[in-house]
Amino acid sequence: MQAEDMEVPIINNLNDNGDRQRPKGKDVFKDQQKESESSMESPNLEFEYGDTDTLTAELSLYSYTEEPEFALNRDYFEEDFRSHRGRRWIELTVEEQRAYVMRLLDALEVTDRDKRLKVARAILYLAQVFDECDTEVDVLHWSRHNVFLLYDMGIFTALLELLSMEISNSQACSSAVRKPAISLADSTELVLLSIMYLMVETVRVRTEDDRPEWIAARETFKNELSPLYNGEPFALLLFTMVTKFCSMNAPHFPMKKVLLLLWKTILFTLGGFEELQEMKVRGRERFNLPPLPEDSIKVVRAMRAASPPASAMELIEQQQQQKRGRRSRRPLVKQDSLDTYNERDPFKNDDARDEEEDPEDTDSGIEGEVDPLDRDVIIQPPPPPPPLRPPTERVNFPKGLPWAPKVEKDIEHFLETSRNKFIGFTLGDTETLVGLPRPIHESVKTLKQHKYVSIAEVQIKKEEELQQCPMTLGEEEVEETPAEMLYLGMLPNLSQYVIALLKLLLAAAPTSKAKTDSINILADVLPEEMSITVLQSMKLGIDVNRHKEIIVKAISALLLLLLKHFKLNHIYQLQFEIVSQHLVFANCIPLILKFFNQNIMSYISAKNICVLDFPHCVVHEMPELTAESLEAGDSNQFCWRNLFSCINLLRILNKLTKWKHSRTMMLVVFKSAPILKRALKVKQAMMQLYVLKLLKIQTKYLGRQWRKSNMKTMSAIYQKVRHRLNDDWAYGNIDARPWDFQAEECALRESIEKFNSRRYDKNKNGDFTPVDNCLQSVLGQRVDLPEDFHYSYEMWLEREVFSQPIQWEGLLQNP
Repeated sequence: MQAEDMEVPIINNLNDNGDRQRPKGKDVFKDQQKESESSMESPNLEFEYGDTDTLTAELSLYSYTEEPEFALNRDYFEEDFRSHRGRRWIELTVEEQRAYVMRLLDALEVTDRDKRLKVARAILYLAQVFDECDTEVDVLHWSRHNVFLLYDMGIFTALLELLSMEISNSQACSSAVRKPAISLADSTELVLLSIMYLMVETVRVRTEDDRPEWIAARETFKNELSPLYNGEPFALLLFTMVTKFCSMNAPHFPMKKVLLLLWKTILFTLGGFEELQEMKVRGRERFNLPPLPEDSIKVVRAMRAASPPASAMELIEQQQQQKRGRRSRRPLVKQDSLDTYNERDPFKNDDARDEEEDPEDTDSGIEGEVDPLDRDVIIQPPPPPPPLRPPTERVNFPKGLPWAPKVEKDIEHFLETSRNKFIGFTLGDTETLVGLPRPIHESVKTLKQHKYVSIAEVQIKKEEELQQCPMTLGEEEVEETPAEMLYLGMLPNLSQYVIALLKLLLAAAPTSKAKTDSINILADVLPEEMSITVLQSMKLGIDVNRHKEIIVKAISALLLLLLKHFKLNHIYQLQFEIVSQHLVFANCIPLILKFFNQNIMSYISAKNICVLDFPHCVVHEMPELTAESLEAGDSNQFCWRNLFSCINLLRILNKLTKWKHSRTMMLVVFKSAPILKRALKVKQAMMQLYVLKLLKIQTKYLGRQWRKSNMKTMSAIYQKVRHRLNDDWAYGNIDARPWDFQAEECALRESIEKFNSRRYDKNKNGDFTPVDNCLQSVLGQRVDLPEDFHYSYEMWLEREVFSQPIQWEGLLQNP
């Protein structure tokens, strides 16, 4: 499978037929009015970003179509359990519970598939255990107790063997391929995935009332998932399921549950964001680097969301008010430019841009004007003092920008430029300041105070030394971390894994159009018999949207975790950079932009049907559902998983494009500026931060006119994004040529391949492999010749040896 097999359409306003479209007339004013009202009324979202949502939300992995299976699982359990015990499960002692689980474990080894399926459903009920509980808290308590009991009895290992059998079951795969329509009934045997997901997620989460044996079991389970199972980690088994599904060899796999289990397995074995921060701190200590200037997670959580840039409708109203007030200020936006979707060519000159300036791409009519809701971010003007206020009372002003500035490679460039200017030659030294004026001394001092050396720089320098002196420095010691072992397993099929994940992400994107040749990701959500009534159709439509949103959530979190762990492990280890290149070559950048080319506020505020989610649906009585209640949904301000997915995709896009000019140019070519600016309407600080980062890296490529008409966005970038001293992001000139960007990717690829061949190439055919020069040992080696050579050996001797004249005198002469 090649990267070209995955087609991502150009995202610049395409209709169903792929033709470019633009709204006209009254539709423009309606869309602008809706955007204006939504942007003015959008409140601050109280969202706390983390590894996962609450445990209750993460356990509700079931689709609404699977609701009848809860009762089926309970019936299978009661049919087997109560006939032997006559008591409730929670009334048994621990020893009696262990004895019953052991009997279920023995029943899993029968050859009859139907009996195995019944036993698996009984085990699934034990992991869910809801009929004997009155509240959701009781369900979580007893489910946690049962999951640790199931793990202690070896249920997960048995399920792993059964899952391997189902994956290699060619008969089930071939029958699913021949079916014209695949439904939820085709994946009933893979109910094993639900049990394994509940076990991984429950054991992974730490609680205050964990018993000592549970804490020890968690570490043991984590260590069992990381090492090789039959030559590969458990995560690779799930990656194999993903690739088989995307290659149409196993279309009956329940891909949502596979992706959720894969994500939680990676999260459990490698660690989440807090573990990453701790690993980064320990890594800097190992390389004798100064500590981090701040904790990025805490800084982002303390940020305050900014008001989004004004939409085109708001700008027109503002201009009309200015005209009525007879103000002399000339707005930057022309009133007759109403096309909110017509983005300009970033490579045109500024004069041409003046002719087609876009209100959608502008902030306000006054350059540098600050929105009233954002003024307290810069400075909070004190209120008028009351007459009796004590004179000693003072106003607390902000201390400065949220991030400490960084200097990485700016000192060398600054000194070279200064020496060329004042002395006329360069030295290649960062310590000598002879001949430079006093202000340059102060500037260098300031730069060195904020100098930041990343772990990646140390690793790159070490890699260059190993490439230059492979014999003297010896072999590198590779630490067997979970990330290292996972990468070793992923390396042979890394490209296939990345392309498969992006194909699933493309199929689950809300802006994707259904195609006949696209992947069917709805196999585990569609019932055998399609809906008939309007209420059932509405419920199925909501279920399908929720199904796609969960897939996007799992893939985005999975890719972000892989990128962050691989980068921290080693930046050149074909782990971060090679995964990044595979993502870029598989059109990940336009795919993410395509995802955000939608009504992002509508996507963020998608409604759930909480009464249908597990465990609420099995504990409480189901109310009567109507079309009005389904349409109303819940009362939450936003959908946690959708906002989580958006932030993850933005972080992935930042990691792919950071310090990569060729990939930044892809953002410009795909005209991402208006798409990203529309994402600023979501008033959540973390999401706005990563949007502003993406806008900052491409600001210099967008031209002077864009910066002039987007001063509010420029101000927000200055307030919220970390700055590099001597960074020319707001005014830099572009002197690079297009082929320079291509050379950058080629050089990166060459460095990666050199590292891979040096560290992971097990074939002894390299440049530094010892050569056997002993004539006796070489002639004494047995060489296996093909059979046809024996038949033609005499002819070969006659042609190559006997018939060829040999000049013995010439051979005896010295060369």
